[in-house]
Amino acid sequence: MRDPLTSDPPAAAPTGAAPARSPAIDAATLGLPVAAPLAPADPALELARLRDAFARSRRWMVLTGAGVSTDSGIPDYRDAAGAWKRKPPVDFRDFMRDPLVRARYWARSAIGWTLMRRAEPNAAHRALARLEQAGRVNLLVTQNVDGLHAAAGSRAVVDLHGRIDGVVCMDCRDRTPRAALQARLVAGNPQWLGLSAGIAPDGDADLDGHDFSRFVVPACERCGGVLKPDVVFYGENVPRERVERSYAALDESDGLLVAGSSLMVFSGFRFARDAARAGKPVLMVNLGVTRADVLLTDKFALPCGEALAGLAAE
Repeated sequence: MRDPLTSDPPAAAPTGAAPARSPAIDAATLGLPVAAPLAPADPALELARLRDAFARSRRWMVLTGAGVSTDSGIPDYRDAAGAWKRKPPVDFRDFMRDPLVRARYWARSAIGWTLMRRAEPNAAHRALARLEQAGRVNLLVTQNVDGLHAAAGSRAVVDLHGRIDGVVCMDCRDRTPRAALQARLVAGNPQWLGLSAGIAPDGDADLDGHDFSRFVVPACERCGGVLKPDVVFYGENVPRERVERSYAALDESDGLLVAGSSLMVFSGFRFARDAARAGKPVLMVNLGVTRADVLLTDKFALPCGEALAGLAAE
């Protein structure tokens, strides 16, 4: 059975066991070499190589990561060596069991959301939408939660880790728009919204040195339960239907194109692993080390916008 974990499966977990607590996986913990950013001497030649490799197969499944959205002003998590640029994201178990962790998350999100919601699709998103319309992409699977692929016009999209513009109650499973919760966050915490903070990945904000215990966290209006963004946290399972739809598309595709992801997280890495096992070409557009480097058919050191726009212009 293809597993739905976001992190690597535990080595000897009993059948039915909960997923292991997600480690802070990076290149070092995986034993990958620490690499400097790849900088091709001739980007035009690199793009020509990518076009040639892409043209050899007709229908591709595409997997995207944070590097696709950086040109939209949304930071990524890792540097070119695959190491964390900041502290790892919040862990699911910590969020569920500790009210202070939830307060810290929602305080940062209240500020980060105002910046995140302004982000617009960039050249990479638009290029992938054109490739889908041209029949070259059978499914776009994204690890991003920003919704920018859909905003750019892509229709066959699996938001593997969910969407940040939704909120779910962990008790009654009621779902509400993130914008509606923002109004409640602002009403209950007006003094926090004037704080300055830098944008962080996934609608977060760099906001520390404050007493988060004073932040008022709204409860579910239907049942009073715990509210969580409708995204997959570290240590949480990806819904099985998303995994199964992605694998069905991978089975039907001629190859896998990965753009802007180091694939350090298992939920994305497994698609590259299994495509390689099936003998399908696996192409990578990324400027740094990735977990799948030894599996790749070829790798192209280009910014995602430049690379994907170049493919769509063919």
